[in-house]
Amino acid sequence: MKNITLSSDFILLGLLVNNKATGIVFAVIFAIFVVAVTANLVMIFLIQVDSRLHTPMYFLLSQLSIMDTLFICTTVPKLLVDMVSKEKTISFVGCGIQIFLYLTMIGSEFFLLGLMAYDRYVAVCNPLRYPVLMNRRVCLLLAAGAWFGGSLDGFLLTPITMNVPYCGSRSINHFFCEIPAVLKLACADTSLYETLMYICCVLMLLIPISIISTSYSLILLTVHQMCSSEGRKKAFTTCSSHLTVVSIFYGAAFYTYVLPQSFHTPEQDKVVSAFYTIVTPMLNPLIYSLRNKDVMGAFKKIFSQYSSVKKVSTSDA
Repeated sequence: MKNITLSSDFILLGLLVNNKATGIVFAVIFAIFVVAVTANLVMIFLIQVDSRLHTPMYFLLSQLSIMDTLFICTTVPKLLVDMVSKEKTISFVGCGIQIFLYLTMIGSEFFLLGLMAYDRYVAVCNPLRYPVLMNRRVCLLLAAGAWFGGSLDGFLLTPITMNVPYCGSRSINHFFCEIPAVLKLACADTSLYETLMYICCVLMLLIPISIISTSYSLILLTVHQMCSSEGRKKAFTTCSSHLTVVSIFYGAAFYTYVLPQSFHTPEQDKVVSAFYTIVTPMLNPLIYSLRNKDVMGAFKKIFSQYSSVKKVSTSDA
């Protein structure tokens, strides 16, 4: 214990309390990780190679897939290694890098989901002006803005967190360096910092939620005024996938960063964190692909082309 106290490394206690289920949980998490990374990379690939997907909506969706890939790669590889290793330590610098990356990814995703709602508003409410209002330059600026907003959160909160004095126990009751779990080890009063972090997180949630609420209120109003049932169905299909992703992601984020700590327990925190850091990056591409005819069409087209090439090469041989 003396060596642990004097060391600058932290110890991650992990996701499980009962080690008997480690093998099963490892297999499930590994499978989710493989599916998530594969699905997101396939989504990025399809959007790049299929000209029908060269639209603002799919450009923003490709950015979401990049964020989800980086997001799950920030926490899960370390978690999997720790589950099969006796050494569950993470260096002070490694902990800081992990905090910065997950703050950047989650912050960027907050803003991007809000901007995707604005894209849907323009597509449904101003379809004739859509190519002008959402041209390539605007799309690049929106994506850059989302990445900048997320990285700003990382650059702001990471140095403060890592400069808090930590003494005594170095054991983080979590499976990665999430700020609330890390701050429990602080030997100084962190109430002011926690209040500032709370305000920062509320603002980061409030801005995109305001955009989403306004966009979808105007979309509902426009859809209500549509005479064509086909037009209503198309508008609903266009927006339903995004609303599903928003509900899942913001719900978990609200619990973690907005709900007062008196409502939290370490076990609940780990379950919710596992949901939005492990499960959500897998669900996002599946929700958008399985419920989207364009994406499924692009996938079938690429698969059929690959099958044709394989048949030709086999026959030549």
